[in-house]
Amino acid sequence: MSNEKNKTHKLTTASGRPYAENENTMSAGHRGPLLLQDFILHEKMAHFNRERIPERVVHAKGTGAFGTFTVTHDISQYTKAKIFNKIGKQTKLLLRFSTVGGEKGSADTERDPRGFAIKFYTEDGNWDLVGNNTPVFFIKDPKKFGDFIHTQKRDPRTNCKSPAMMWDFWSLNPESLHQVLILMSDRGTPHGYRHMDGFGSHTFSMINDKNESIWVKFHFKTLQGIKNFTNDDAAAMKGQDPDFAQRDLVAAIDNKDFPKWAMKIQVMTKEQAEKTPFNPFDLSKVWPHSDFPLLDVGTLELNEVPKNYFAQVEQSAFAPAHVVDGISYSPDKMLQGRLLSYPDAHRYRLGVNYEQIPVNKCPYAINNYERDGHMRIDGNGEDAPNYFPNSFDDIYPDTSYKEAPMQLDSNIADWYDRNAPGDDDHYTQPGLLFTKAMNDYDRHNLVSNIVGAMSGIEGPKKDLIINRQLCHFFRANANLGMAVAKGLGVDIDTIMAEMKHTQPA
Repeated sequence: MSNEKNKTHKLTTASGRPYAENENTMSAGHRGPLLLQDFILHEKMAHFNRERIPERVVHAKGTGAFGTFTVTHDISQYTKAKIFNKIGKQTKLLLRFSTVGGEKGSADTERDPRGFAIKFYTEDGNWDLVGNNTPVFFIKDPKKFGDFIHTQKRDPRTNCKSPAMMWDFWSLNPESLHQVLILMSDRGTPHGYRHMDGFGSHTFSMINDKNESIWVKFHFKTLQGIKNFTNDDAAAMKGQDPDFAQRDLVAAIDNKDFPKWAMKIQVMTKEQAEKTPFNPFDLSKVWPHSDFPLLDVGTLELNEVPKNYFAQVEQSAFAPAHVVDGISYSPDKMLQGRLLSYPDAHRYRLGVNYEQIPVNKCPYAINNYERDGHMRIDGNGEDAPNYFPNSFDDIYPDTSYKEAPMQLDSNIADWYDRNAPGDDDHYTQPGLLFTKAMNDYDRHNLVSNIVGAMSGIEGPKKDLIINRQLCHFFRANANLGMAVAKGLGVDIDTIMAEMKHTQPA
């Protein structure tokens, strides 16, 4: 009895009705059948049956934490975004990490890129910077995205992951080579989420208070230091603790060892973009730091574990379309495709009013004429007008937020003449990654990982797929091609003959 007196909250149904029995269903006698009228049983089971919402099609397995972004350097010459308007200014944020291809129950140490998605809660609206732990991606056109992700999921016949599917797609799309080399290196198995860099990956634009614009890339350099698993260590941790990265992040924050990243940017003028030997808006390419050095901006710190994973991480939704005044888009084709596809995915998974879920809601004023829809929870505008313009409310378009017009390179649109000179060079940058960015240890592990992964290719097209991919490795760097071919036991003369009869795609 004394224990009951200390409890202050009555047990209730979802509609608020208090009830006294939560463990035994009403029955006809002690051993009789259950009664249909026990509504509490139906409510509990019906809700339990619906606890799982659709998992994300990609980035299903992940974790997240709240934190702050602090401005340390003045970049007002590039942008009028209020988040950057004062040194020392702090903005609350949510950062979600994830693997890309695995299901929600997959292991944290799988060889996979890692998602790096940030929601900044700014006074000009939420800014979602949705990137990865790699500066490039496998493809450069969004029309290929669904096909690519299918190859990373499960074979429709065996329902198992298929190396043949993966390498077949990669070998048919040489633009993937840059990302494939990163993935197959130890960078493809980072030691948790704290010891890896993050990238906005896409090219964005910044606009200053004079309406002058510049192209920009966002980088987040881990202040914990880069640390990766080897292939063997990642496999061992997969069996030991498949939730390693989740546990590691929570433990660090609980111990007040708050993870930090330095935010930096690269900037490129429109004149420089026109002169680059590669397409600066191509997601399979990087901007060389020697030509476009990193500029310091601020520090990101994670310091709060969400109180409820489902409410604040599983229901979180990030969309590259959500930019703020002073930050905008670019002709990056993959970015353009994501502007529509990400909000569409959220409306499917969470409902049309997903931005009213507290973790996604802008903490500042929201005024618009959107009404109704599934799970509207904010009063639905009450009795205010649901159309614009009208003669009754005081909502107005603020012309101070008007952007300058965008100048287009062409007034001709088609599907076919889409590549400028240099756009189809898929080998120079991967070759530099292998020779300049990697040391001997990295190169050894890269080759070992590639050989291990490609050894899993099976089926009647095995030799075709392997030889086609080897041609790409040779074109990037002869030593890379030779080492992988030797590891796979492929005759070098066969590859040389293949290369003579095929041109780079």
